[in-house]
Amino acid sequence: MHISGDHAELVVGGRLDVTNAADARQALHRAVDGGAGDLVLDLRQLDSCDATGLGVLMGAHRHAGNSGRRLVLRDVPPHMRRVLIATRLHRVLTIAS
Repeated sequence: MHISGDHAELVVGGRLDVTNAADARQALHRAVDGGAGDLVLDLRQLDSCDATGLGVLMGAHRHAGNSGRRLVLRDVPPHMRRVLIATRLHRVLTIAS
């Protein structure tokens, strides 16, 4: 897993899973705490995401909301979009077309 960017836009790539959830959570929370407005997560380089990774995204979503920000997912790969629909998280998370 790799996360790069600033406090307004992050690129998340590789695998977002139980092995790197703590690092991902920390990086996302730092980005939320360090900026204002929407925090965009560009997911086009995301290879896979397990249930723990979905939990990280939901935690970042809640943290952003509590901080007066909005988490926006952009360029969601088809496999990830299917997971978000199957789990109904597409109704909770903001997904840019």
